[in-house]
Amino acid sequence: MLAKQAVLGFRVAMSSTAETRHRAILSLVRSQGFVSSDALAAQLEVSVQTIRRDLDQLQEDRQLVRRHGGAGLDSSIENVSYADRKVLYGAEKVAIAELVARHIPPRSSVFINIGTTTEAVARALAGHDGLRVITNNLHVAFSLSRTTDFEVNIAGGRVRNRDGGVIGPLTTEAIDTYRFDYGIIGISGIDEDGALLDFDPDEIRAARAILRNARSVFLVADHSKFTRRPMLRMGSIKEVTALFTDREPPKAIQAILSEHGVMLYLPAPPQKARKRA
Repeated sequence: MLAKQAVLGFRVAMSSTAETRHRAILSLVRSQGFVSSDALAAQLEVSVQTIRRDLDQLQEDRQLVRRHGGAGLDSSIENVSYADRKVLYGAEKVAIAELVARHIPPRSSVFINIGTTTEAVARALAGHDGLRVITNNLHVAFSLSRTTDFEVNIAGGRVRNRDGGVIGPLTTEAIDTYRFDYGIIGISGIDEDGALLDFDPDEIRAARAILRNARSVFLVADHSKFTRRPMLRMGSIKEVTALFTDREPPKAIQAILSEHGVMLYLPAPPQKARKRA
């Protein structure tokens, strides 16, 4: 067994503490860049469920970032791939989206920005009546134009190949020609001082235009965004009307929301089934 441990370098026993596993996970991620949950479970001789709990904790501690099927190092200059973002925290994004949809009345004008959570909101809005939608997200435009009779408008510009986002000076100019009831925006990271952080300057300019032209701005962000630190500042959380997320934000963020009158919406916890007498 000792020889096997020496070869693998990071192998630990089933009875190892979470702290020991966390050190081993971080060593593997730092050496390989990305490690799958299955590989970590096999390497550390624990269940995949245990590894997933470990990765959740390490992400909350800002030591790595969860990705589809595993984890890697976080980056302040490069976002997680669109394919990974589409599947990460899928259930949480659906819960956020359904909550947002309950706050959008029929026959409203809505701008839906780039992002996988905003795409979930678009799907949740498909049952509404008479919406007029403007978007710089090709996935949103395609989805709603196929499944609804909404009037769907594209803010023109350059299509970003990796995720179908439409960005650039023409996009920003197009957004500034509208005045809409609701702006639905996502973000890549939220700092402890309330700064909204992202990776792409053009995407940030588009988001700023949405803030300027929306009567109400709904920020949609799953809990992982509170542990991420992209390099570029888009604005402040105090500029939005409401934050929709799946877990209570850090206390510092809650204080900012309260001070500036920003509403916080969280999905109701699932009801526990009652035992029959």
